[in-house]
Amino acid sequence: MSGAAEVLELLVARGETLAVAESLTGGLVAAELTAVPGASRAFRGAVTAYATELKRDILGVDAALLEQRGAVDPEVARQMAAGVRRVLGAGWGIATTGVAGPDAQDGQPVGTVFVAVAGPGGAGKVARLRLNGDRAVIRMESVRRVLTLLFGELNENARAQDTEQNGGNRCLQP
Repeated sequence: MSGAAEVLELLVARGETLAVAESLTGGLVAAELTAVPGASRAFRGAVTAYATELKRDILGVDAALLEQRGAVDPEVARQMAAGVRRVLGAGWGIATTGVAGPDAQDGQPVGTVFVAVAGPGGAGKVARLRLNGDRAVIRMESVRRVLTLLFGELNENARAQDTEQNGGNRCLQP
């Protein structure tokens, strides 16, 4: 499992920064990150855009997209991550949007969550989650999953840079 400490350690080692856009997690991702001593070396800040219009007005999520699909959508998550990266001037942005319950939202059942990562050079990914449990469990699992997604993207990005720097060849030791 990759948690906040592992993510921050990777970011600090690479001299990169992170910003967070949260909806259903309501600040839990930022709280998890800032609980790590020295988090300020990589963590820039967060936007808790719980209301749909804040996703549009602060994070730059497309108004037509929000109107057509609602806030619980993979493209909304992607735009939130890219928007917070831009607004807070970070190398990486992550986002959470979904339905923690008790009721369905935007035609999506409770437990539907999208987490996203946006990185330098257009690197990014969105994951759809179908989570079970009560509101607290869904929110905490969303935090864990967005940090895991970021950890994977940081590692993938590092491998791509290493391959590029070595002319596309990697020397493997037996």
